[in-house]
Amino acid sequence: MIDYIKGEVAEISPTSATLEANGIGYQMNISLNTYGAISDKSSTKLYVYESIREDAYQLFGFMDKHERELFMMLISVSGVGPSTARVILSSLSSNELESVIATENATILQTVKGIGAKTAQRIIVDLKDKIKLTDDGGTIVSPKGFTLTNTGHEAVSALVMLGFVQNASQKVVSKLIKETPSLPVEAIIKEALKRL
Repeated sequence: MIDYIKGEVAEISPTSATLEANGIGYQMNISLNTYGAISDKSSTKLYVYESIREDAYQLFGFMDKHERELFMMLISVSGVGPSTARVILSSLSSNELESVIATENATILQTVKGIGAKTAQRIIVDLKDKIKLTDDGGTIVSPKGFTLTNTGHEAVSALVMLGFVQNASQKVVSKLIKETPSLPVEAIIKEALKRL
C-alpha cells in the first residue's frame, strides 16, 4: 500500500494533481482544500488512498493524514463512494465537516452536491461517535452559533496541543477576540494561558 508520495508538482488543477517522483508521474484526485494548500508549491507530499476496483485504479491525494482519515470514514458509510467523499471534503474543511457531524447538522451536509437527506442522516449516524473520539486531538468543533476567526482557530489548536481542555480554550479565545479583535495569535495564546 502507498502511504504517501513526495515529489515535484508536475501538473495541478482544482480536482487533480500529478506528482513526479523518481521519474514516475502519479496522478491523484484531490479535494479543493488540498488544492488550496499545494497550488503554489513546486514540490509537495500527499498522503494517498488507493481505490482499486475491477474497472478502475485511482489514487486520491490528501494534504494531511487527518483529511485522509475523514475521507476513509466517509467512504465507510453506505452510499458514499470516493467521488462523493471528495466532493464533501471540497465543500467543507476537515474542521467544518467534523463540526457538522458532531452537531448533527444535516442541513449543511445537504448543501453539498449529490447529498440528499437520507445520505446526510446516514453520515451523521454512522460517524458521530467516531468524530467525537478525535475532539481532544486538536480538532475544533464549534457549537451551534459559535464561530472563530482563523486566528482564533490557530490559538485554540495551540492551546489544545498544550494540554488545555478544548471547550475552555474556545471560550477564553472567543472572549479575547471579542475584547480585542486585532490581537495576533501569539498574543491571544499568551493572554489565554493567564486566564486558563
